[in-house]
Amino acid sequence: MPSRLPQRQRPARSPSVSTVLAFDCAVSGQGVAVVRDGVCLVSLFEEGREQAARLLPAIAAALEQAGVARTGLDLIAVTTGPGSFTGVRVGLSAARGLAVGLGIPLAGIPTTAVLRAQAPSTERLVVAAVDTKLGDWFAAVGDDPAPFAATAADLAVRLAGHECLIVGKDVAPLAASLMAAGVDAVARDGQPDPAVLGRLALVDGVETWRGRNLADGLPRPLYLRGVNITLPDGARRTVE
Repeated sequence: MPSRLPQRQRPARSPSVSTVLAFDCAVSGQGVAVVRDGVCLVSLFEEGREQAARLLPAIAAALEQAGVARTGLDLIAVTTGPGSFTGVRVGLSAARGLAVGLGIPLAGIPTTAVLRAQAPSTERLVVAAVDTKLGDWFAAVGDDPAPFAATAADLAVRLAGHECLIVGKDVAPLAASLMAAGVDAVARDGQPDPAVLGRLALVDGVETWRGRNLADGLPRPLYLRGVNITLPDGARRTVE
């Protein structure tokens, strides 16, 4: 059954100022930001793994630097995937715990939506891409919000005839593959920006997310395939 915010833990908040704690662990390392009414107060990035051990200390550091107490937050925002299974799980678990503990809403935004939103203004077709590390990519094209998994060859067919801007972490190899297939593609490297995530969450407003949490439960992970695991003999397999 979907998790829901306990009724007794949802105190009223002032509508004049909205402060959101936003964080991403879905692609590479982690990013944490505190955003107030669209203005980023602090943004921290860390590379590397072990987000389960490092995320909460990074959140505490971001709040301290921003001068914001946990009780001063109005909204939590997190990327829901697609991306690393472990990273998505760590981010959502922390976000759910904070939202329930503080009695505030939780906004879940697809990773590809954040990447698309942080692209610069361009006449090119924006393609958000996340390397699956399995020989293909999670991608979302243009204004279509639905991400999908595809090989570089499949994307080349889909993007034929378009001038494209490929946005994401370590996307230069994808842009090179598309260029080799005859697609005009330019890479813009960068992991999901937590400040952009926070601004996206605030577009709909705190009360809208509160209503969604009540109606649908807290946001769920967005997985486009089964979980890839390593067996004791070193072989890898996908579990649906």
